[in-house]
Amino acid sequence: MLNEPRRRAYLTAMQVVSWLPRTDLPFAAPSRPELLAPLLVFEDEVAQALPSVAPAVSRNEGPNGAAPAARTVERPKIEMPRPSSAAKPAVKPVEDEPAPEVVKAPVVPPPRFSLQLLRAGSCLLLVELATGEPFQSRDPSYLLLKDMLRAAGLPDSPQIIGEPVRWPLLVRGQMDQGPEAARDFVQGFLYARTEEEPCTCLWLIGLPAIRFAGEVDAESYNLEFQVEGLGSAWALPGLELLMDEPQRKADVWRAMRQLMGRWKSVND
Repeated sequence: MLNEPRRRAYLTAMQVVSWLPRTDLPFAAPSRPELLAPLLVFEDEVAQALPSVAPAVSRNEGPNGAAPAARTVERPKIEMPRPSSAAKPAVKPVEDEPAPEVVKAPVVPPPRFSLQLLRAGSCLLLVELATGEPFQSRDPSYLLLKDMLRAAGLPDSPQIIGEPVRWPLLVRGQMDQGPEAARDFVQGFLYARTEEEPCTCLWLIGLPAIRFAGEVDAESYNLEFQVEGLGSAWALPGLELLMDEPQRKADVWRAMRQLMGRWKSVND
């Protein structure tokens, strides 16, 4: 029989755990306490005990006898975004450069006026019709005009030439009827009349008359100036304005006395 240390060495080499019964076996000899103490078994002792058994694998060697490779430290995994789950960045569409806006000239509404041309002696009178209707013999504005002609030494029954000039010419249409077109039309109308019979002085009575025939404004009231192609012109306030503001008649009278010599010499 094997002695106890050798037996335990065999069992350890075969990885058999020694066991002891929990109870006393019948007819068994009493156990000796020294046998129950754990024994320190060394590898050289096991090798001597098991010469035919393959040596145990050393803790520092791998299964093939070579030293195990150094333990690699696992790196933390980086979660790569998946195309399906990652939010795609919004791609800003390439916008074409906007074409430069063409600045259009503001559309100026056509002016509205009515003018009547008359002849008194050697003078032509372009008079604003405030109501748009031709003069009537008993109209207050026409009676005032007759008084002004008598004071100027001209015939007080002026000759009406043609129909009133009304602007705009067309209610609808694509034709340009702005201020410049109105000025060209009025001046062309006067050119044609002066070619038929010249005049010594052109009276422009009313703001539309001095603006579209003489190309001046209200600051030129009671002043004499030259109009290219038409000669000498005299700017006067409108007849309705003279009736509403009688104090303006004094300025008209003073200017009239300075200009009277232009037509009185011809009429005489």
